[in-house]
Amino acid sequence: MTTSTETTETVSAEAVSTEAATTDAASTLTGVVLSDPAAAKVKALIDQEGRDDLRLRIAVQPGGCSGLRYQLFFDERALDGDVVADFSGVQVVTDRMSAPYLGGAVIDFVDTIEKQGFTIDNPNAQGSCACGDSFN
Repeated sequence: MTTSTETTETVSAEAVSTEAATTDAASTLTGVVLSDPAAAKVKALIDQEGRDDLRLRIAVQPGGCSGLRYQLFFDERALDGDVVADFSGVQVVTDRMSAPYLGGAVIDFVDTIEKQGFTIDNPNAQGSCACGDSFN
């Protein structure tokens, strides 16, 4: 495994004080925003893994009913062109090919009696399938 951080861009969303300003500043610089509830859930999941080298990687891959689908997974790699942002101590990584599809996207975590899981509100998605797992 080759790791390179030469072209990795890192920004801190915590430097902005209000939630609205954080969303605007982080999405402008990183393309994606992780809400506070999502950051807390990701941190808890990483803590469960017992590793401090993991980051949340968000990628867009071909597939699904609508043509593209999201992938969220833990990753220790640093790839050329990665954009890295810190949200409440959680590093979020987006690769350079996925970044254009994720500009302004907000990742949240919902935990209600009706559903539990991560949601992605992506202003770039023109449509999605009924299952909600893919977009175009």
